[in-house]
Amino acid sequence: MTDNAASFIAKSTIKAADLEHRRKINFNIGKYNAVVPAGKQQFTDVMQVRERAKNSKWEAIEHLDKYLLEFEQKISAKGAKVIWAENTDEALEAIGAICRERNCKTLVKSKSMVTEEIHLNDYLERNGIESVETDLGEYIQQLDGEAPYHIVTPAMHKSKEDVAKLFADKLGTRPDLTPEELTLVARQKLREKYVEAEVGVTGANFMIADIGAIAVTENEGNARLSCAWPKTHIVIVGIEKMIPSITDLGTFWPLLSTFGTGQKVTVYNTIISGPRQSGETDGPEEMFVILLDNGRTNLLANTTSREALYCIRCGACLNACPVYKNIGGHAYETTYSGPIGKVITPHLRGVDDYKHLSYASSLCGNCTEVCPVRINLHELLLDNRHEAVVQGSSSIAERVAWKAWKMASLNRMMMNMGNGKMKNWVVNKVFKGWSMHRSQLDFSQKTFNELWKEKQKQSS
Repeated sequence: MTDNAASFIAKSTIKAADLEHRRKINFNIGKYNAVVPAGKQQFTDVMQVRERAKNSKWEAIEHLDKYLLEFEQKISAKGAKVIWAENTDEALEAIGAICRERNCKTLVKSKSMVTEEIHLNDYLERNGIESVETDLGEYIQQLDGEAPYHIVTPAMHKSKEDVAKLFADKLGTRPDLTPEELTLVARQKLREKYVEAEVGVTGANFMIADIGAIAVTENEGNARLSCAWPKTHIVIVGIEKMIPSITDLGTFWPLLSTFGTGQKVTVYNTIISGPRQSGETDGPEEMFVILLDNGRTNLLANTTSREALYCIRCGACLNACPVYKNIGGHAYETTYSGPIGKVITPHLRGVDDYKHLSYASSLCGNCTEVCPVRINLHELLLDNRHEAVVQGSSSIAERVAWKAWKMASLNRMMMNMGNGKMKNWVVNKVFKGWSMHRSQLDFSQKTFNELWKEKQKQSS
């Protein structure tokens, strides 16, 4: 067992027994479950919309080379500078160079999972640059020194009392502030930073190939402020966020908001196609777009798993997953948690270190059921398991155990051998790996085959 796997099991074991954590998560996800059905009512045929979105992402991913070059050519023509980053180090080096050239002391950034992926805040801190999260949930997590808990709702695991206590400890506010009062405190602190910052960083929900632009979806307006106030705007985006045309936004914007938060459409939806143009009164003086690979081409090269690149980061699969709801987002120790994280992380960060995530699933299929772009997540988890074995990542003991199980399962004589008590002893005591983190198997005293033979005998 790798250190990552051992840590995952240890953390998830502790968190699964934390009833207060479970109460908070069920409360917050319960609110989500209450509003998503209402959001779906805006679609005459929601399945048809999901199919259309999947087809658009299929087109974008299957011809990603063409669309990336088209995007680069068109956004560059409007004055943006495009930087290709193969990995985390190249992305951080590019951002560092931009900040040094502009003598950046303060940087504001909107919510972006890809910046979490490359650990941008840690890098900037090491280089003496203050990096301020401007999304309220991310700001709360930054104050607490924690990574985001959820793709869409970073502080989902915190109650309003937790946040009030945190603000009191870190900002000196009264410990009994209401959520509205806490929001006003955060707004006051953050508005000062927008004006101070020399550089603003955002992610992108979508890259639009045919017009050469990025689209940003948000509910707070902090992304608009992060890219409009500072003189320099840096966009960091994974190469998979491509969509072919601006006309596709009519499908993706309402789909993302409905499956992400239950809204018909989010409060702010912005298309940014370059820095401030001549004759325009606002916007940044310069814009950089960093296109990040960081293992995504590993997924692209896999004809089965590349479907995971269709993900629009709505978080619906996390909210649906019984494992995520019990162990929480931090137990995964990865940027992307939940079902989608379990599918993509082994490809992004190495099968040997992260194959254990693909086994942390009941394979109930609920993640596939709720995915707005209909990614077959539970099947991809099975495919990951298969790949891990083919690549030799499984242990000798594991391979022997499954070979014995297969041999017994395909042999009627062996299946009928002994009673349930003996079989329980073999599986639960001899093959201890199964029951170490699962309930013990309990075989029936007789197999179906034996019961059928008895029934036929009695009938005759």
